[in-house]
Amino acid sequence: MKRWLLLGLAAVSVCAGSVMAQEKGGLDQTGPYEPVVGWFKPGIDHWDRPIASVTVDRPDRIFVTTAPARLTRPTAPVLSADGKVTNEKSTTSTLPPEKQPHDHNIMILNADGKVTEDWKQWDNDITFAHNIQISPYDPERHIWVMDLGHQILKFTNDGKKLVMRLGEKDKPAWDQNHFNMPSSLAFMPDGSFYVGDGYVNARIVKFDKNGKYVSEFGSKGSGPGQFDLIHSVAVDAQGRIYAADRRNTRIQIFDASGKFLDEWKNTGSVTRLIITKDQMLWMSDANYNRIAKFDLNGKLQTYWGVTGRAPGEMDNLHNWDTDASGNLYVADGYNSRVQKLVPRANADPARLIGQQYFPPAMKK
Repeated sequence: MKRWLLLGLAAVSVCAGSVMAQEKGGLDQTGPYEPVVGWFKPGIDHWDRPIASVTVDRPDRIFVTTAPARLTRPTAPVLSADGKVTNEKSTTSTLPPEKQPHDHNIMILNADGKVTEDWKQWDNDITFAHNIQISPYDPERHIWVMDLGHQILKFTNDGKKLVMRLGEKDKPAWDQNHFNMPSSLAFMPDGSFYVGDGYVNARIVKFDKNGKYVSEFGSKGSGPGQFDLIHSVAVDAQGRIYAADRRNTRIQIFDASGKFLDEWKNTGSVTRLIITKDQMLWMSDANYNRIAKFDLNGKLQTYWGVTGRAPGEMDNLHNWDTDASGNLYVADGYNSRVQKLVPRANADPARLIGQQYFPPAMKK
């Protein structure tokens, strides 16, 4: 009896200790993360450029793209009772690009948040670098740029050479050789890739590793298989394709051939989504400036995030990425900054964004 009593007291002590260790107060604004205050240091006077995207090459080499300084902030979104945006023109996170190129399209930050490279050499070739991605299957780690000037550009990792151009600058169209404001890519193990095309066009296009057109699916609208601003594309372990259908405030799912399978409604203004190695889906919403986690049946698991200008708060959460240590980097659009958030010491692992899943390459 004494032994069981001692074990019971020990258990109570452990529970009490864990309760006492919890923080008091707080509204969970940054969830399991702690913001690194003042991390972003552009080193440019009168910095006012909205941040469009952030992509980690390695912890000391973080790519950032910006929107034109003249880009104006839209008014607050208005939602209908079913969660749809009713003033879509004012809530578009990145307006159509200026006809003249702007500077600081692509910059590179070190681990301290300081700008170490500015790819000014490509400013005349790029209208608006909406997003940068790096294929996990590419040992040379080429840099892919989705330009809202209707083209996709592939550069060497050091930025010295342009090795591929798809589409034509400032020439929008819907055909096998042109885009209309493409937004994102999803890479496959054989080198092929899906393009979310995009802000004006309403299709997902597949190309082979050499950039040759293969197939496409999608049309303009709000029905199954239709799109209104494809902002992000991801692929799970079953080969299903997930599309962020942003203005329709939903996520759509397709099989590898483009057959419609399902939709998750009322997911907000979805700006980025990824599948993690544990086959969970993480997404960001620019309406409420939050990051959310779903299982692949569409059931919400957790979320956090709040609108504002204080450290950890956001205004147009447009893009984000994580490094190998689990640190989170956020393109905090209208706050004109990149935020770095690090996992809290006592964070629930289930609330931390895991490493992104990529379909495994076939063994030769």
